[in-house]
Order: sequence, then structure tokens, then C-alpha cells
Amino acid sequence: MLNRLTTHSLRRVGVWAALAATAWALLACAAPQPPKEATYGAKVGVVNHTDRYVYYASVNGGGGGQMSEYSAGGASICCVSVPLKWRPGLKAHVEWDMPIGSQHTYQEKTVDIEPYGPDDSGGSVYIHLFPNGEVKVVVARYGGASTKHPIPAPVKPAGWKRKEGA
Repeated sequence: MLNRLTTHSLRRVGVWAALAATAWALLACAAPQPPKEATYGAKVGVVNHTDRYVYYASVNGGGGGQMSEYSAGGASICCVSVPLKWRPGLKAHVEWDMPIGSQHTYQEKTVDIEPYGPDDSGGSVYIHLFPNGEVKVVVARYGGASTKHPIPAPVKPAGWKRKEGA
């Protein structure tokens, strides 16, 4: 008799424990979740303000494009996720390689994404590489060579010639 009561009591405790665990899980799922940030997939473009060839450049793992010296173009490499609305503290991790001769020179930097408004929301992402190691990332509807792009296009210095072996 004692054995039967103990087994019955243990079953009852087990049922109540299972019910309590299920209720706790359901309550946890019902807790309000923070709203997800609205994003879209954007193409990546490179704008090279230097006298060195860009062999590779990417932002947040997307891209991988190349760009000649003092050159800009449209974004044509897929893809990176971009918030529909700019917010302070929005950052991008940029990686690039600008070889010297046959020697690769991989570099990386995390930078702030320049502010963009509703007119550029939905645009492409452009990596701007400058001679002093400065990197800027912009979101724009207009290509890097356009006069409507937020950063002026690169300009080759007068008399500039490509270096031998570059």
C-alpha cells in the first residue's frame, strides 16, 4: 500500500512539474519582443580615391569588387543587408586589399556609416578608400561617379601615370 501511494504521489508531482514547465515556456514566448529593424539587400560598389589598384574590397562580408586607380562606378556586387533608416552608431566592417606589386596588403577597419535620409534609403552601399587610409561608407541611390553621389568622385592628378608593376 505504501509503495502504491508513493508511486501515485510521484506521478502527481511529475505531472505538476511538467505543467509548470510548459506554462513557464508559454509565458516566456508571450513576452513582448523588441521590433526587428527593417532592412533590405543592397549591392556594393567601390570608389577608389588613391593611386593604387584595389584588388578586393568588401563591407560587412558583402562585395568583393575591384577598382582601378582614381576610379568610381556603380554598385554591381551582391549583397549586404542595410537598415531602411539610418541611425546614430550604425557601423560597417570594411576589408580591402591594395597590392604593392605582387605583394597583397590586406587591411580592415570598422567605420561609421555616413548619415543617409529617405531619398537614399534603398540605395547601394559604397566603400570610399582614400590615400591616407581613411575609409568612408555611404548609402546612395547614385553611383560613385555621379555628381549626385554624396562624396565627389575621385580626380586623377594632372600628369598622373600608372606606376610600373602596379
